[in-house]
Amino acid sequence: MLRIEYAYWLCGLLFAVCAIIDARARRPLHTAFWGILAVVLLGGDAFEAMYAAGDKFADQAVGVGVIALALLAGSGKLKRRAVDDDASARERSAARFGNTLFLPALLIPLGTLALALTQPWLHIGDVAIFDARQATLTALGVTCVLALIAAMWLTRATPAHAGIETARLLDALSWAALLPMLLATLGGVFTATGVGAAVGHLSSMAIPADSRFACVIAYGLGMVVFTVIMGNGFAAFPVMTAGIGLPLLIQQHHANPAALGALGMLTGYCGTLLTPMAANYNIVPVALLELRDSNAVIRQQWQTALWLFVVNIILMYFFAFS
Repeated sequence: MLRIEYAYWLCGLLFAVCAIIDARARRPLHTAFWGILAVVLLGGDAFEAMYAAGDKFADQAVGVGVIALALLAGSGKLKRRAVDDDASARERSAARFGNTLFLPALLIPLGTLALALTQPWLHIGDVAIFDARQATLTALGVTCVLALIAAMWLTRATPAHAGIETARLLDALSWAALLPMLLATLGGVFTATGVGAAVGHLSSMAIPADSRFACVIAYGLGMVVFTVIMGNGFAAFPVMTAGIGLPLLIQQHHANPAALGALGMLTGYCGTLLTPMAANYNIVPVALLELRDSNAVIRQQWQTALWLFVVNIILMYFFAFS
């Protein structure tokens, strides 16, 4: 059975390769940053086993690693390297392949969707190929590997070349590459510490709970605001759903959970278009394209975000309760 742990191990191996490449290039801070991530991901099962056995060292070691990552990122030294000498060669290669270069990238979403939808029927005897608890993420990991193989076959690149280019890209993205994962985790932390319950209590005091429209507006605005703050709709979703969606819209006004969840998440993505905290959408493109205006992407999409918010509120009000 393919488990999500295998994807974590692959990510850990990838970060280890990047750390080795940066070490050979004498970039000690980059080496330390990616090396810490590699150790945490590769040793995750061992750390968990130690913690389950009552050994607190593993927990403390990971905590120290996270603090070290924050210090390295906050040092301002993890900046993009100067463009290397083979930039012109890459441009010639891109011109030669044209739009076919997008095929491996398109394989990731299409392959993930296909595997996720067909995973109930993917068995070897009585054993399922994918762990049903994390089928989508496991499928994503598999299709990423397939996309890498397809890209190397298309470009005739070697695994070593793929590792070098991956290190170059990760160094260009720097700490921003980790923001989606960290911010999504933050949503779980907020929920576990009772932020969702506090939001629900304050919302019930501030809005007329008997009004379906007022509750829909509060839920939609909350999703947008929390997404702007935390930079990720996945981080905002558990907080707002625990605070407003579940007690007011689902339990009190009998909203359809599936419809409300889908439209609520889509409404949260309106906030993604408005915030620099959504680094992978709004900051990484600015860095890679070397744009002078750090908010250039946001300036182009804020009007779209507002119109989408209005449309999503209308859809939620009329279709989430049928």
